[in-house]
Amino acid sequence: MADDDQHVSEGPADDERAIPRIDTSKPSIARVYDFFLGGKDNYAIDRQVGEATLRIAPDAPAAGRSNRAFLRRVVRHLAAEAGIRQFLDIGSGLPTQGNVHEVAQGVDPATRVVYVDNDPIVLVHGRALLATNGSTTVIEADVRDPESILNHPAVEALIDFDQPVGLLMFAILHHVNDDEDPQGIAARFREALPSGSYMALSHFHNPGPAMPEVSAQASTAEKLFNENLGTGRWRTRDEILSYFGDLRLLDPGLVPLAEWRPDPDAIVERGITYHTFVGGVAHKP
Repeated sequence: MADDDQHVSEGPADDERAIPRIDTSKPSIARVYDFFLGGKDNYAIDRQVGEATLRIAPDAPAAGRSNRAFLRRVVRHLAAEAGIRQFLDIGSGLPTQGNVHEVAQGVDPATRVVYVDNDPIVLVHGRALLATNGSTTVIEADVRDPESILNHPAVEALIDFDQPVGLLMFAILHHVNDDEDPQGIAARFREALPSGSYMALSHFHNPGPAMPEVSAQASTAEKLFNENLGTGRWRTRDEILSYFGDLRLLDPGLVPLAEWRPDPDAIVERGITYHTFVGGVAHKP
């Protein structure tokens, strides 16, 4: 874990853009996830939120690992089976093992990847990681402003919207509050995708009366996240499905993350959060 006075380098020397000051007095979504994944790029305030979450959901780190494993399987499928050669990863979070560009470029080194996050620490670490990779970049932008992403010069330079795109929205739309129009945001990105593209997402899920114990935990976690991070919505299955619009869901549909085309030797961690984190992939014909 990072010390609270950790110094973060400003990334590649040839990047003259100023890096915004990293506020270590407020918790960051990306850094709390980093804590769950056992990373070191987090601060005391992030660990406080993470530890409070663990008191509600002791298996929250398992959910974080499941999300990363789901991402890797999706990217591998889209690159190796569907032939996708460009990815737009919105809400990418801090770099960890099995990043999108590593998986996709393991299939084809020419694959292009743009990472997007609104946390400046992601920008810092991403630039350092990608200093020698001309096919991949990271930009600071907010999913709540789709045009700032779609019209960003770095996106325009690497992503050709006349060719199929893999749009990745993992663990991001549940941090868009209801009054910020998550359905409209998802629709704008779907609209921008050319035919043959894919949209993949993961999202916190509240199963409702069908699973009362799980639903109660989801409601408690939602309250904690909103009090500390200002965001976090555990939505219903129908609400999550609405983000795909009229795109065609691939089998097995919208399911707990571990159930989406699992690897044969995968170890499944079935804690109470198993049903509160779901994902799916859809194709634009």
